[in-house]
Amino acid sequence: MGIVLCGGTIVTDTACYQADIRIQGEIIDAVGSQVTQAGDTVLTAEGCYIFPGGIDAHTHFDLPVGTMSTADDFASGTKAAILGGTTTVIDYATQFKGETLQQGLENWHQRADGKCYSDYGFHMAITDWNEQVSREIPWLGQEAGVASVKLYMAYKNVMQVDDSTLFQVLERSRDWGILTCVHCENGDIVDNLVRQFRRQGKTAPAYHHLSRPPRVEQEAVNRLTVLAEMADAPVLVVHLSCRESLETVAQAKARGVRVFAETCPQYLVLDDSVYQDTTFSCAKYVISPPLRAKENQEYLWNGLKTGILDTVATDHCSFNFHGQKEVGSEDFSKIPNGAPGVEHRLGLLYTYGVKAGKISLTQFVDKVATQPAKLFGLFPKKGTIAPGSDADLVIWDERRQVTISAASQAQKVDYSPYEGMKQQGQAVHVFLRGQQVVENGKTCIDTPQGQFLFRKPFR
Repeated sequence: MGIVLCGGTIVTDTACYQADIRIQGEIIDAVGSQVTQAGDTVLTAEGCYIFPGGIDAHTHFDLPVGTMSTADDFASGTKAAILGGTTTVIDYATQFKGETLQQGLENWHQRADGKCYSDYGFHMAITDWNEQVSREIPWLGQEAGVASVKLYMAYKNVMQVDDSTLFQVLERSRDWGILTCVHCENGDIVDNLVRQFRRQGKTAPAYHHLSRPPRVEQEAVNRLTVLAEMADAPVLVVHLSCRESLETVAQAKARGVRVFAETCPQYLVLDDSVYQDTTFSCAKYVISPPLRAKENQEYLWNGLKTGILDTVATDHCSFNFHGQKEVGSEDFSKIPNGAPGVEHRLGLLYTYGVKAGKISLTQFVDKVATQPAKLFGLFPKKGTIAPGSDADLVIWDERRQVTISAASQAQKVDYSPYEGMKQQGQAVHVFLRGQQVVENGKTCIDTPQGQFLFRKPFR
């Protein structure tokens, strides 16, 4: 016996059409008309869209930062994800100083195993590069199923790597089908600006964004694309936030560099006016890169429309305002960087992108599901609606309107950066590998059903 979703409008990255979907076990068995078989359960999707399950390829769940950890662990973070229509997350496991890649990855498996309500994979952030770690790169991609690594050009003396390390990782990863993801901000310049502000007694949260101006990001993006070109290696710029960086990526793509770029909802719908708040409340928006001037939004939306920007992820990195962000009440440089968002990615993109006429329905699906699946070795198992693909499906009712609020969110954090914003449409029913996990906008399973995803090498 199977499950049939009937009467809905299917949306993929290339087409929008009306058809029924038959689910058999964990996969999509058939798409078309008259697919129902005897004994099937039929669920009407009339008046709704059916999207492939979203893929958020940039989360930080249960991440230790100094003496604290992010507010959302894998249980609360992935439960929030499925409620928002995201059925797969790829989280950034981290190899800290002195660890091997295998030790770092094992630590993240222990954090996630048996706790995830969505399917999940890992990237591996490298902070300590040496000969032993270099020898582990083939193992990472071939045996561990982790086909992407991350490097930080920011966070001096903590996570930042130098250009020599960056170039070595690019070459080594290239040889083993691993995509290198990079946080692009010039950490040396940021460090100088932070110290200047502190010497001047300028320690309020608003100085965070002034210490990380757009050119700090653009310079790092440019440096990365030049090094990637020299190494002939594929790279992904994560959380791209401004016009200057977008133009740099466009120029690199035009000359044949294998560079991909991700942006986030916060840069598309929020702006740096929040930092005009003279109270400590603007610490909620202390993220890196910071929010930019509003005029950047038009360029980013156009980047999604034209394909310069390849994906939209959240960089979900939640810290409670009370008790966590507050540790930087006397010094903005001590405020833990990050904000929540995994629950609201599809809603924000649909409302302020599709409904506002800035991107099409097919472009929406491409950015939140299909391109992440292709870039990170999950396509066509994930990211599309086709026979043989996993039955990760979202029935989206655009007639529903939601007001985003911390009081009603599943994310286990005490604020939302999108507080009070209207969301048009809701994921009313969500299926993960054929099992219904969200019914009428609420989770309908008691135990986590997510599986670890062994990803294919980048090609």
